[in-house]
Amino acid sequence: MAFCTNCGSQMGDDARFCGRCGSQIQAGGTASPPQTLVAAVASPLDYTIQGDNLQVARVKLVPGQELYAEAGRMLYKTQSVQWETRMSGDSIGQKIWGAIKRTFMGESLFLTYFHATSPGEVGFAGNYPGRIQAFELRAGQSLMVQRDSFLAAQISVQLNIALVKKIGAGFFGGEGFILERLTGPGIVFIHGGGDFVEFMLAAGEVLQVDTGCIVAFDETVSYDIEYVGGIKKAIFGGEGLFLTTMQGPGRVIVQSMTLEKLRRELAPTGRSAGDQTNMLGGIFDSDE
Repeated sequence: MAFCTNCGSQMGDDARFCGRCGSQIQAGGTASPPQTLVAAVASPLDYTIQGDNLQVARVKLVPGQELYAEAGRMLYKTQSVQWETRMSGDSIGQKIWGAIKRTFMGESLFLTYFHATSPGEVGFAGNYPGRIQAFELRAGQSLMVQRDSFLAAQISVQLNIALVKKIGAGFFGGEGFILERLTGPGIVFIHGGGDFVEFMLAAGEVLQVDTGCIVAFDETVSYDIEYVGGIKKAIFGGEGLFLTTMQGPGRVIVQSMTLEKLRRELAPTGRSAGDQTNMLGGIFDSDE
């Protein structure tokens, strides 16, 4: 079985092109990437991430480089940067299937593409307070991210839907059944709430996380949920009935604030589980 040297996918021994990335097969069973893909990743992407908890990704583009981003994530651009909004995919069928997948991911039907006719700059930001982190993915390397986390990426990065295979994790893991899979080569930017904490798990090592607080993880990491155990912890612990369990090997990125928590705390009449626990504790500790 031959493998594409560009994206890492398997190919038939008699294949002339990679069915995943379109690379042409050279003599000896290797695949050379298309010229558009070579141009997209040939020159290093120049970028900086500025700010604290309201960060901006500032990307400098040169002719031949192209980015795509979620609709509405662009903050500014210089005049030399051209942009257009279109569906992903080359054929009508690919565009329709791409639109269906993006609907399941809860995203807009269109992506915004940016390229520069001369050196220029474009900036991207999230829709709520949080952090931006860049990942440089190798060819065939995949990163799993929560819905709404994808910000922007080089044109060589593939954005696809990923289904949570375990029913319990889909219902109670806090991320739902739909995740986003980003596959290299290229640089991708993701956004999450609050600050980020990164863990590198060894094989078999387990990390327990509050549901909904996972923002990204390597495809090699196993994703599941477990019951917190004990009625008192389940009712008064403030963390719900389940915790998300991440088993290595691989990298896990945890966000300190989720959008759901932010909405709950900003609700004018809302009261968090922690507030309810403190109130009950105050009643039991009262001398009256």
